[in-house]
Amino acid sequence: MASSPSSLSVVAVAALLLGGTPFPSLISPRLEAAQTQEAQQKQEDLFTVTPERPLAIYRAGDTVSFIIRLKQNGKPVNGESLHWKISKDGVPPISEGTVALKNGEATVTAKLDEPGFLLCEASYQKEGKEIVALGGAGVDPLQIRPSLDAPDDFDAFWEGKKTALAQVPINARLTPVDSPAPEVEVFDLQADCIGAPVSGYLARPKGAKPKTLPAILTLHGAGVGDSWRDVAVAWAKENMLALDINAHGIPNGKPKEFYDALRDGELRDYRGRGRTSKETFYFQGMFLRVIRAIDALAAQPEWDGRTLVLYGSSQGGAQSIAGAGLDPRVTFFVAGVPAMCDMTGTKVGRIAGWPKLAPVGEDGKPDARIIETLRYFDSANFTARTKASAFFTVGFIDKTCPPTTVYAAYNQLASEKRIFNDITAGHTNTDEAKKRMRRAVHDHVAAQNK
Repeated sequence: MASSPSSLSVVAVAALLLGGTPFPSLISPRLEAAQTQEAQQKQEDLFTVTPERPLAIYRAGDTVSFIIRLKQNGKPVNGESLHWKISKDGVPPISEGTVALKNGEATVTAKLDEPGFLLCEASYQKEGKEIVALGGAGVDPLQIRPSLDAPDDFDAFWEGKKTALAQVPINARLTPVDSPAPEVEVFDLQADCIGAPVSGYLARPKGAKPKTLPAILTLHGAGVGDSWRDVAVAWAKENMLALDINAHGIPNGKPKEFYDALRDGELRDYRGRGRTSKETFYFQGMFLRVIRAIDALAAQPEWDGRTLVLYGSSQGGAQSIAGAGLDPRVTFFVAGVPAMCDMTGTKVGRIAGWPKLAPVGEDGKPDARIIETLRYFDSANFTARTKASAFFTVGFIDKTCPPTTVYAAYNQLASEKRIFNDITAGHTNTDEAKKRMRRAVHDHVAAQNK
């Protein structure tokens, strides 16, 4: 599903980021806060970069025009000299130059002769600070393919891990905890897994009868923190069996200092741990915990046995995709600005998705051992294997999970799928994206109940 034209300025997007919602984006709070602060700092003036076409979609070889606009104190700026550069979604080839504003506007152009994205960055100096605005455009995005195929033993590798996991009893422990909603009961859930356990909050409507509730598993973005009780409760209030798990299998309900110590100590830079071997890469345990969490949900008597949704953004989106690719019980998944997509892009001169573990070295090539590991964990290889339907969001100016990488994974889906092109968004879920993500879940549940 293509997005509708966006009329939001970058300033409006920044304002939306500050709005409240009962459903957090599931992106790392640190990343989202940094994005919001950056937007505020950069948008002291009304400074935008906008593709000429409202939908920001072009064909290979088309001239792509970006319109740069600057207003100060509500008035168009004349004569201001701006620096601009346009890249292939953050990597060469890069064209750049300077341009003077006329009536508050200037236009710069570029072409891309292959499927991908163009990223335009404009900047100027004000009181010793650089003010920056970004604009993005897709070029035949539905034709973007992954940079590398899956390894020949991809399926055998993961089947072996799933077999090993199945030998570990679930041993699920449900401990009642306080609920912020009288109509919902909440439990601290712990379940055994390979390595760290599954740790989260399970919520369900009080008095729910057996086999009556669709299930949803919500998954976290990058960072280290508690499971989110209120997220599970919010979904349970909408008549779902809900489980929210933290990404690392760590205890729930601890003081903030506990999680900060893990973030700065034992789990510092976890994203790159063990990256030279598929057997030791940190995300193997994280993905297996998703499967075990599904086991725990499916074992609850209230589950309807029919509908099972995974929902996450950024790193949580990667977990949703992996869970859907590895577990046929998943019927639908939501991946907001997903991470771990086309992580091997640097192998072919393209941008790579978070966590960007294989930069090009002095020899002009990425580390071959890391590239080989990443192939077993790439979202594009999981989307190619799922039969679950899906809803994606993608930010056209996202530098963390760039749109080229997101489309490389999205295009591998053979199942029913939709994507929301959030044209003015970086690495965040705008209010519009959140609304569409939730609506997609409700639409799927309704379709399952027909």
